[in-house]
Amino acid sequence: MPPYHPTAPAPGGAADAPDDARRRGRVAAAAAAVCLLWAASAWTAGHLHTDPALHTVALFGHLAALVAGFGAVLAIDYYGLLWLLGRRSLREVVHFTSPLHVPVWGGLLGLTLTGVLLEPHLDAGLTQLKLVLVLVIALNGVYAGTLHRRLAAYGERRPPAPLLARGAASALVSQAGWWGAVLIGFYNTQH
Repeated sequence: MPPYHPTAPAPGGAADAPDDARRRGRVAAAAAAVCLLWAASAWTAGHLHTDPALHTVALFGHLAALVAGFGAVLAIDYYGLLWLLGRRSLREVVHFTSPLHVPVWGGLLGLTLTGVLLEPHLDAGLTQLKLVLVLVIALNGVYAGTLHRRLAAYGERRPPAPLLARGAASALVSQAGWWGAVLIGFYNTQH
């Protein structure tokens, strides 16, 4: 990476406008795909009935996907905290967390697919809230991917405060969504 020069344009400057338009198009397409998959899975869950053996297998798969996806989210956020505390460089955090996006998305996809087989009570308010939280988690994940790329462009330079604030807000939304969905899922299994 070339050294930083104070008069050089910041990443995302006017010279990057065509690339920004393409990125925005990809982000919009990803968000639309997330919404479509979410709606299709909710509709399917309302029309599918599974036998007890398949339900048990789906429950195990659901828990395994939770471990993979949420575990990766916790690792990403932990590394972000280490950066805030000055224990890791931004470059180290970006390098370490880049491959963790795969288990996050894999876990979320696994949770969605197995959740369809668990016959959720879609008329229950808490289940509806959980579904909304899952959608928020996924859309926030699309947004977090764009933030990750923008942060990576800064290398060792400190990103501007608004970008860091958006990163912190995205991490808080992620944690609230994942923990909320986990708590609702746990509560629903008890009742």
